[in-house]
Amino acid sequence: MEKPLILIVCTANSARSQMAEGLMRQLYGHRFAVASAGTVATYVRPQAIEALAEIGIDISHHTSKSIDTFLHRPIRHLITVCDNARDNCPFIPGAQSVHHWPFPDPAESPTIESFRRVRDLIRAKMESTPLPDV
Repeated sequence: MEKPLILIVCTANSARSQMAEGLMRQLYGHRFAVASAGTVATYVRPQAIEALAEIGIDISHHTSKSIDTFLHRPIRHLITVCDNARDNCPFIPGAQSVHHWPFPDPAESPTIESFRRVRDLIRAKMESTPLPDV
C-alpha cells in the first residue's frame, strides 16, 4: 500500500520547501511519502543542498517541481512554507489537512548562514509540531 503523502509547497521550490522535504523525510519517511513543489518550478539552490549536507541529509538529487505534478494524488498533509504559496494555493483538492508554516526566504540574502538559519527554523518547527496520522 502506498504511504500517505505530505506535500510541502513554496513559491519556487528552490530552498525552503526543498530543505523541508529533506528534513521531513528524515523525521517522517517511515510513515509518509514526502515531496515538495512550487507554484512555479525553478531549480534547487546549491546553498540549500549544502545546508542539509552539513547535517547529513542529501538533497543533491532533488529537482524543482510544480504543484501540478501532485494534483492527481490524495494529500494527507499540505504544508505551505511561505505566504505567497499559501495565498496562491488556498485550496488543493484532496488535501486532508492544511498547515501554514511560514519561514523567511534565505534567498533574499543568499549566504550559507541564512540557509543554515532557515534550515534550523524548519527543523525546530517540525520537531515541535508533530503531524498526526489523521
